[in-house]
Amino acid sequence: MKLSEGFSKLIPSVLIFVFYAISFFFFTLALKGIDVSIAYAVWAGLGTAFITIVGIFWFREPASALKTISLVVVVAGVIGLHLSDKVT
Repeated sequence: MKLSEGFSKLIPSVLIFVFYAISFFFFTLALKGIDVSIAYAVWAGLGTAFITIVGIFWFREPASALKTISLVVVVAGVIGLHLSDKVT
């Protein structure tokens, strides 16, 4: 979204919708095999982690210790939710 500069650049703006459509397509496929709570946690949590990493490396955003610890907690939470599904 940042590259679209407020939807003022055509190609990045179009790609936003293309990639969101692809994301929703695969999310829908995932829902056929796993619970919605787990699927959404993976989609939201790992998506947040991924875009944070992209921000750090692509856009040169600062990477603080708190940001790194928070990312680890998000990923650990997603893993914990996935494992809790297998325990019950």
